[in-house]
Amino acid sequence: MRVFAIAVAVLLALSGAVQGQAHFPSKPITLVVGFAPGGPTDTTARVLAEKMKDTLGQSVIVENQAGAGGTIALVRVARADADGHTLYLGNWTVNVGSVTMYPFPYDVLNDFEPIALLTSAKTWVIARKDLPANTAKEFVDWLKANPGKANAASVGVGSAAHVCLLDLMRVSGATFQFINYRGGAPAVQALAAGEADFACLEGGQTLGLYHAGKVKPIGVASKTRWFAAPEVPTLAEGGVPGELEFWHGLWAPKHTPKPVIAKLAESVQRAFADPWVQQRFKDVGHTIPPPQDVTPERLYAHHKAEIEKWWPIMKAAGVKAEGN
Repeated sequence: MRVFAIAVAVLLALSGAVQGQAHFPSKPITLVVGFAPGGPTDTTARVLAEKMKDTLGQSVIVENQAGAGGTIALVRVARADADGHTLYLGNWTVNVGSVTMYPFPYDVLNDFEPIALLTSAKTWVIARKDLPANTAKEFVDWLKANPGKANAASVGVGSAAHVCLLDLMRVSGATFQFINYRGGAPAVQALAAGEADFACLEGGQTLGLYHAGKVKPIGVASKTRWFAAPEVPTLAEGGVPGELEFWHGLWAPKHTPKPVIAKLAESVQRAFADPWVQQRFKDVGHTIPPPQDVTPERLYAHHKAEIEKWWPIMKAAGVKAEGN
């Protein structure tokens, strides 16, 4: 009888779990972002949240929890119930860079359930408008003629902006100083005011300033030119190798059921198919991946490849968190 009772209990538990998955979501979904409102990752989250709710039938609430390069929010999601109602919308800075800079008790690649690869944006080297260089070659020549004197605006140790600059230093052989700002907005303001000589930033942050003639682009850190500014050459076209794509992804806590993950991925795919969503991302210079890439498998593979590429570069550069 005891064995029978245990078997019944197990069957009831499994039945309840399956029923819960079938009725997912049963309450509003919290989409956690590790940065303050207003940046590219917050914008990505809010655009997706607006349309994902149409497919899921529940509100999707964006929760901003900044700190420790975005890893505080990542830990918050890791410890949440694995039922699909708490998700993390991350990016290169957190899921490749920051997790190597700050104490982080999880395996960023394997202790989360990937849901979908999201938008990506070009990074570019952009300078104050009166910098005496117009091409990547002229820029590197100017840096080498003024070793250690130029000032680069950076956004936190281990961020995409910081690592892009480190890679530029590595491939060019030039040296320069770093000025660290608390976020992308202050760095952009410093660049426009001429307080910093140049920066390597996610392109959408400075696209408006570029069109207004307040900053000067040196080159796009990509294999291909950027659709939002096709007249700007890549760094490689100017003889300076360099490539860092600023991408986003969506994750759930480990052990979130596969049917729930599949439903969430489908909601992202449907959101990306919406013309309003497509235009919103186009306006800020972001690229939407093709439908076949908006999957858990593609996000995992892309994330793994980025870690394998950038972690050795960061280690060789001796990148450490401030105060370490």
